[in-house]
Amino acid sequence: MKYKLLLLLIFLYIQSQAQHADMRSNYVCYVTEEAIKLDGRLDETSWEAVPWSEKFLDIEGPQKSLPVHKTRMKMLWDEEYLYIGVHLVEPHIWATYTERESVIFHENDIEVFLDPDGDSHNYYELEVNALGTEWDLMLTKPYRNGGRAINGWNINGFKKGIYLEGTINNADDKDQYWSIEMAIPWKALSQSGPSFNAPKNGEQWRINFSRVQWQIEASSQGYRKKMNPETGRPFPEYNWVWSPMGLIDMHLPYRWGYLQFSQAIAGAGNVSFTLDPDESVKDALRDIYDLQMQFFKEHKKYALTLEELTPDQAELEEVEFEISATRFKISASSMKNKTRWHITEDSRIWNQ
Repeated sequence: MKYKLLLLLIFLYIQSQAQHADMRSNYVCYVTEEAIKLDGRLDETSWEAVPWSEKFLDIEGPQKSLPVHKTRMKMLWDEEYLYIGVHLVEPHIWATYTERESVIFHENDIEVFLDPDGDSHNYYELEVNALGTEWDLMLTKPYRNGGRAINGWNINGFKKGIYLEGTINNADDKDQYWSIEMAIPWKALSQSGPSFNAPKNGEQWRINFSRVQWQIEASSQGYRKKMNPETGRPFPEYNWVWSPMGLIDMHLPYRWGYLQFSQAIAGAGNVSFTLDPDESVKDALRDIYDLQMQFFKEHKKYALTLEELTPDQAELEEVEFEISATRFKISASSMKNKTRWHITEDSRIWNQ
């Protein structure tokens, strides 16, 4: 039975590898034993002991032009918080939104996306600009699956500090960068509230970062968006991300990068990132999901068997279909134990 599932993984995983698997970044997050002063400088011993991430790329991937300005991040953790530090090279620091829950990405910002359990539902988004204005929200599921943004959700207990190497909104000089330190409480990310737990050693979350960057020019108020004379509208914004998505859409959590927690102390040694073997099972199920959605688009009904979607793989008994007129669930065995992974028509994927 495991052999049959392996055939499926080879068949589907190779097809999807170039599309999303090869593009997913990873970061091993170490423990800090010292208090982090949230001033945006990232100058504590713990910060200096851990590596910077790769430089951010265009959201569509390395085949696109490299970002004009360098962006990198670091992460640490302790029993109370996930610490995130981001350094953004910026010759013209610009931000005007001051009201919380503003649509901050209409100007330059940095954004964090978190899906702790990796099921692609009930994930979190946080946006912050150089003034420190926040917009935090929860997404019930991806927008393409009918998800809603819950603006009433807040990261209670969130802390931050911002440092500007330059002057904000001053077009008369050239700035160097701005940087931010964030402390996100585990408690705020737990659906179980007070009964939350910090991550376990080796636990892996899905995470991504996006820097929204507009083309701007000097104005009497400081800066304004640069207009495209052909359209009469501002030039489209850039989206520079840590883990490329392959398309212009941040709301596909399965394409985000991996955050692996280590109980090793920052600076005490290196821990290798090891991809959970069940990620290949999940990728295979997502590829079947895509085939099923395409089948429905063409036939106005869901396929009842794998044979209808991939005739050459009809003997793969490890994959099970549960179909109704409006819903489906497709399941496959874990590579690690006797549990099974499931995916449904709303893209949620889980194990039981």
